[in-house]
Amino acid sequence: MAAKNSPPDLMIYAASEYDSNLYYAVKFVVPDPFPFFQIKGKKIILMSDLELGRSQKQAKADEILSYSDIQVKAQKSGIAKPGVADVTAFFLKSRGVKKVQVPYNFNLGLADALRQRGIQVESKADPFFEERVYKNDQEIKMITQSLRHTEAAIHKAEDLLKKSKVVGKKIIYQGQTVTSEMLKKVINVSMMENNCIGSHTIVASGNQGTDPHNEGTGPVWANQSLIVDVFPRSGDTFYYADITRTFVKGKASAALKAQYAAVQRAQEKGIAMVAPGVNGRDVHQAIQQDMESQGYKTERRNGVAVGFFHGTGHGLGLDVHEAPRVNSSEHILKKGEVITIEPGLYYPGVGAVRIEDLLVVTDKGHKNLTVYPKKLEIA
Repeated sequence: MAAKNSPPDLMIYAASEYDSNLYYAVKFVVPDPFPFFQIKGKKIILMSDLELGRSQKQAKADEILSYSDIQVKAQKSGIAKPGVADVTAFFLKSRGVKKVQVPYNFNLGLADALRQRGIQVESKADPFFEERVYKNDQEIKMITQSLRHTEAAIHKAEDLLKKSKVVGKKIIYQGQTVTSEMLKKVINVSMMENNCIGSHTIVASGNQGTDPHNEGTGPVWANQSLIVDVFPRSGDTFYYADITRTFVKGKASAALKAQYAAVQRAQEKGIAMVAPGVNGRDVHQAIQQDMESQGYKTERRNGVAVGFFHGTGHGLGLDVHEAPRVNSSEHILKKGEVITIEPGLYYPGVGAVRIEDLLVVTDKGHKNLTVYPKKLEIA
């Protein structure tokens, strides 16, 4: 019988290459699903014969057992053709476990099958491992390394723009029209050279940028805003980075310059507030109020949202978006949390501005991990 107030026994069934909770638990990459348990505080994995040898050398677990051995034992107990539900239920019962807590995204079919076999299953929303939220020095170092590679990639894109010429409304580089695709290739190739994998990199020009997650296509227009938002995952450490800068190749309009200045001022105000014990909601509201005080109202115009209509930031680590959120919901910031501060203003016809830095909450305040300069115009 479990001791009173003892931590719940846990189960995950996933591929650690894609499931950040499982990778966090075992620090071992496998492309196919396998069962993970944390029973009485001890980590146990059942591994296929294909991965057994490698896992015994690399996985961070207290017990690494052969899945096929457990399957044979289940068969000998009277189960004719034991599948995953049979094997995991048999194993849990053999350890005296009747109830497990699973991540919120746990396979529903497997959960139902386990319940049919006498195992109670209850889900827990993220953070499944609460300690994941608070990054240690090594994790911060790995995130920073990913960020430096990302900044280097953006620098190459900016350098291409510097070497380009404005011809009418177009930007020309070595006789070719500069496009979102061209700049994304430069950015993504640079990151790949440092074993960082960029996915859904945003290079959005003009009105495309006023739709915050529009990845951008076609020509990058001269004298218009260009949102560059890059958030790769390191192939070495699996930790993400995230940074956004706004550029204009040529001359920005007076309205766009004012919009950029408003976002930069509001971001600086929000960043200055970040410290342990501060409510993230207050940071978000301060940024909102600062931009509204400068005349940038958030509203709908002809059915289109304009102004600052998204959250201020999010946690980052093994997922590009993870706990905590910095938005209208209440959250007290704590030491070790790594968060983005990324206000933006979006007005079709004028342009889009978003500036994003990556911060870690420290003992008494914060450290801004981002060093890339903030400059709007590229001559």
